[in-house]
Amino acid sequence: MLIAPSILSADFGNLAQDVKAICEGGCDFVHVDVMDGHFVPNLTIGPVVVEAVAKAATKPLDIHLMVENNTFFVDLFAPLKPEFISFHIEEEKHPHRLVQKIRSLGIRPAITLNPHTPPEAIEFLLEDVDMVLLMSVNPGFGGQKFISSVLERAQRLKALIEKRNPNCLIEVDGGVTDKNIRLLEEAGVDVVVAGSFVYKHPEGVKTAIAALK
Repeated sequence: MLIAPSILSADFGNLAQDVKAICEGGCDFVHVDVMDGHFVPNLTIGPVVVEAVAKAATKPLDIHLMVENNTFFVDLFAPLKPEFISFHIEEEKHPHRLVQKIRSLGIRPAITLNPHTPPEAIEFLLEDVDMVLLMSVNPGFGGQKFISSVLERAQRLKALIEKRNPNCLIEVDGGVTDKNIRLLEEAGVDVVVAGSFVYKHPEGVKTAIAALK
């Protein structure tokens, strides 16, 4: 299981320190939630802050766009050379074109599905993406309760991936803890995003990441 702690739950007054802590603590990716206040009712960070995160990180960035006008934001963050950029299928009129654009920039393209969106909606895009991110909370805020229907959605997505593109990863974001990660693994999930569980763990981020792994 690959672990991508979300910096949404970090202390932004000590952001560089908190990013270094998860990298030294054994994470696999640094998950960066970009929200524009339009697609979701929250506003987070732009390229100046993410550039600082990239400098502090020793692990690859996993940038999750929760925005309108995806192409604008892809162009904004592409110079930072993240490992993944994911965008929401619900917001994109021309997803295949955007996937091709992200890959042409040397970045691995990923697609995100909100809790209500069936995996079958992206069946014919699976051959062109490297990861699918399933939301297990409604996007916009950290610390929400896990929506358990993501387990069935992950199983259905896994079956489609086996048929279309076995190399495509499944990522889940929202409410992930050491209590439900085994169920996620059994459902075929490869990567988990965890913010509150990692950054608010009473024994520190290293222990939290170890618990998830």
